[in-house]
Amino acid sequence: MSVRLGSAVDRPVGSKYLLEETLGRGASGTVWRARVRDTGEIVAVKVLREELAGDPDVVTRFLRERSLLLRLAHPNLVRVRDLVVEGEVLALVMDLIDGPDLRTYLRDNGPLPPAAAALTMAQICDALQVTHADGVIHRDLKPANIMLNRNGDSLYPMLTDFGIARLAESPALTRTHELVGTPSYVAPESAEGRPLTPSVDIYAAGVVLYELAAGHPPFTDSNPIALLHRHLADTPVRPAGMPDLYWLITERCLAKQPERRPDAEGLARALRAAADIMQGSRADDGSVARLLDA
Repeated sequence: MSVRLGSAVDRPVGSKYLLEETLGRGASGTVWRARVRDTGEIVAVKVLREELAGDPDVVTRFLRERSLLLRLAHPNLVRVRDLVVEGEVLALVMDLIDGPDLRTYLRDNGPLPPAAAALTMAQICDALQVTHADGVIHRDLKPANIMLNRNGDSLYPMLTDFGIARLAESPALTRTHELVGTPSYVAPESAEGRPLTPSVDIYAAGVVLYELAAGHPPFTDSNPIALLHRHLADTPVRPAGMPDLYWLITERCLAKQPERRPDAEGLARALRAAADIMQGSRADDGSVARLLDA
């Protein structure tokens, strides 16, 4: 059974879930608020686009990646609870997060203070460290894929859509010249079609760091191809007022050469050290630069 945008409330997905409300739409599919038939528990269900569900390569990859996606676990990762492969439907079932995504938060509240931005991304890097160790690259790290979960009066970041870009790669998308991933956050080596490593996520983290503090990504262009060329050739401009340590970290993440970027562990540690220094709780002893080189 295919699931289309605007479907009626309580439309079934597979045998276990009922869709209730559309929460968002993206390049690879639509996210719904849904409930489990047997228990009534509320979950989020991402239904992949019909052309993906009809692609045998995508279906095979979906089945192959099932156990890997289900075992990924970290406090800053949105948990994948189930994968639905039934009829013409491919869907991921995830925990429903009580809070906005980071893109919406930035739109409504403006840029974050540098120390807060650094601590936010340090937690995302904690999650990346775990998944990279398991051989999983996110491929589409961006504010829209960072959920802010409510914990009392505070919000903490959780990375979602892990593996979606990898699952959604298909010759059908390539033939129609559609990009898997988001051009504003694509690493130079990815734009060139070179083999991907975890360093592409670090580049995207650098773009997000820039955007959190400046209010916009380092490179913009209405033409996606021109935007990819900017990632390949242009040097990011330091925003006015960005602290030295914050810029040092961001610039290293945005290095054109993957080998110049830190790994997720080093980046998380550098971000926390920089946040402490920017908040005045410790002196600048050169540790941030050393952590980036570790």
